[in-house]
Amino acid sequence: MTVRQSLISRTNKLLNLQTTATTSTSTGTITTSPWNTRLRELAKQCQFTQALTLYRQMLRSGDSPNAFTFPFVLKSCAALSLPISGAQLHCHVIKTGCKREPFVQTSLMSMYCKCSFVDYARKVFEESGGESRKLTVCYNALISGYTLNSRFYDGVVLFCKMRESGVSVNSVTMLGLVPLCTLPAHLGLGMCLHGCCVKFGLDTHNSVANCLLTMYVKCGAVDCALKVFNLMPEKGLITWNAMISGYAQNGLATHVLDLYHKMELSGIHPDAVTLVGVLSSCAHLGAHIVGREVEQRIQCSGFGINPFLSNALINMYARCGNLTKARAIFDHMPEKNLVSCTAIIGGYGMHGHGEIAVQLFDEMIRSGIRPDKAIFVSVLSACSHAGLTDKGMDYFAAMEINYGLQPGPEHYSCVVDLLGRAGRLNEAKELIESMQVKPDGPVWGALLGACKIHKNIQLAELAFERVIELEPMNIGYYVLLSNIYREADNLEGVVNVRAMMRERKLRKEPGYSYVEYNGRVHLFLAGDGTHPQAGEIYRMLDELENVVKEHVGFYRNDQERRSNEELLSGMGMHSEKLAIAFGLLNTRPGTEIVVIKNLRICENCHLFIKLVSKTVDRQFVVRDATRFHHFRNGTCSCKDYW
Repeated sequence: MTVRQSLISRTNKLLNLQTTATTSTSTGTITTSPWNTRLRELAKQCQFTQALTLYRQMLRSGDSPNAFTFPFVLKSCAALSLPISGAQLHCHVIKTGCKREPFVQTSLMSMYCKCSFVDYARKVFEESGGESRKLTVCYNALISGYTLNSRFYDGVVLFCKMRESGVSVNSVTMLGLVPLCTLPAHLGLGMCLHGCCVKFGLDTHNSVANCLLTMYVKCGAVDCALKVFNLMPEKGLITWNAMISGYAQNGLATHVLDLYHKMELSGIHPDAVTLVGVLSSCAHLGAHIVGREVEQRIQCSGFGINPFLSNALINMYARCGNLTKARAIFDHMPEKNLVSCTAIIGGYGMHGHGEIAVQLFDEMIRSGIRPDKAIFVSVLSACSHAGLTDKGMDYFAAMEINYGLQPGPEHYSCVVDLLGRAGRLNEAKELIESMQVKPDGPVWGALLGACKIHKNIQLAELAFERVIELEPMNIGYYVLLSNIYREADNLEGVVNVRAMMRERKLRKEPGYSYVEYNGRVHLFLAGDGTHPQAGEIYRMLDELENVVKEHVGFYRNDQERRSNEELLSGMGMHSEKLAIAFGLLNTRPGTEIVVIKNLRICENCHLFIKLVSKTVDRQFVVRDATRFHHFRNGTCSCKDYW
C-alpha cells in the first residue's frame, strides 16, 4: 500500500466514512458522496438520530445534498416521528431540484404517512410529474400509507384509479392494499383482491399468500384462510404462525393444537409467536399437559427470559386450574409488567381468591406500575367473586379519582355483580341509572343474575326488559328469567318466557365439556354416546347417581334436603357429568380432575358434583363460563353463588 493510499484509508476510518462510489441512474451518472454512504449505513442500522446529526454536519460543511441523500434522512424523520423536520427536508428537496425524482417522492410520501400527515402525502403524489404518476412505485407508496393510517376508502379508490390509468400492479401493491381488509364487512373486497392476485399471478408469492391468509383470518373467514394455506407449495414459519394465530383468534383451540403437531412433524421449529398461540389454546381448552410440554420446550430451546411467553404461561396455568404453578412463574419473572400482573390477578379472581388478588394489586401499585382499564376489570371481578364489596367499591372510585380512567360498561357490570352478591339490589339499580356511559347487556344481565339469587321477581322483570332491548337474541337471559319464575312457582311466567323463545326461534347453545387425559383433550356433549368408553361412562354415572341420592341427608334441614331431592330428580346427562365420570374411570384415586365447560354450570350438576366429591373423596375443578368451582368434601369454593 502506498503512503497516499494509507493516508486515505486512515482518514476514512477516522471519519467513519467510506470512499466515494459511483451510482448510475436513468438521468445519467451521479457520484455518491461519502456523506450518502455513511447516511445509508446509519439508516440501515436504525441509528436515526445519528443520521440526522450527520446530515446537519453535511450542510454546515458546505456540501449540498442530492437525490440520493434524501431517502435516508426522510426515513430517519419517519422513524423518529419528526414531521416538522420532515417538512424542512421537503423544502430542501424543492430547493435542490430533486422533487421530480420518483424515489425522493416515495420517501416523502412514506415519511408523511408514517407521521400521520396523509393529506400531505397525497399532495406530494398529486404534484408529482406525469412520468412519476405512471410509476407503480408512487402508487404503492401512497396505498401503503393509506393502509397504515386505516384510510380504507381512500386506499380502494386509489387502487381503482391505478387500474384505470393502466399502471401495472405488483406484489408490493397487494401487500399494501390487502391489509386494509380487517373486518368481516371487508370480506367481499378481500376476495376481489384475492382474485386480482390470481389474475396477475401474484398468489404464488409467499409474502402475498401470507398476507391473504392473514386477511381472511381478520375477516373471520378461517375456512378461506385454510384453503390459501393448503395451496401454498412451501410453508415457512411465518405461514404456520399466521394459520395458528388465526385459529387461536377465532376460538378454534383444538385446531391450533392439531396444526401445531403437524408443524412439528413437518420439521419447522416454532418460535415465541407460535408458542404464545399454542399456550393461549391450551388455556382455552384446559390442556395443562400439552401446556406443560410447551413449557419444557421453552426451557430447552433457549428462548431465554421472554416476557410474552412468561405471561402466556401464567395465563395458561391459571386457566387450567394450577394457580401454584402460575404463581411460581410470576414470582420468578425478573421484571413484572402490567400484562403479567393482570394475568395473575385475573387468575386468582377466577378461582375465588379475592384477598390474594387484592394484595397483588396493591403490591403492583406500590412498585410503580400504573394500572389500566383491563386490570381494573380483573381486580373488580376478583372482589366480586370473593364478596369483598367495600374493597371493590373503593377500587371503582379510585379508577377515576386517582388514575383518571373513566369506567366502561365492563367495569360497571363487575360492580353491579358485586353489589348484587351483597344483596344491595337497589344500589345496583341506581348505579346503572347513573352510569356515565350507556349500559350494555352484561350490565343489566348482572342485575338479573343477582335477582335470581335474592328472588326479587319485580326487579328481575325490569332488568329482563332492559337487557332484551340490547341483546334480544341472547337466550341465556330468557333461561335465567324462566328459572326465576320456576323457583317462585310462577308457571304462567315460565310459559310466557318459553313462548317468547319460540316466537323468536331461539335455541339453547349446546353445552360441551373438555377433560384432558394422557395429553389428549376429550370432548363431551350432553347425552353424548360417541365416546369409545361411552358404555363404561354411563354405567359409572348410574352408580354415582344412586350413591349421591343416598347422601342427600348430609344437608342441614328438611327444606334443604327436599330442595336437593328435587334437583337430583331432574338430573340429565349433561356434559360436565360425563366428563367427571370419564375422569373417575381413567385416573388414579386421589387425582384431581379438571373439567372445562363452555356454559354456566347448572344447579343440578353443581349439586351432583358437590355430593360426588364427598362420596368418592376426590377434588374436582370445573371452569364454567364465569369462574372456577373447586369442589371438595361436599362443598364448593363459590359458596353456591355463581
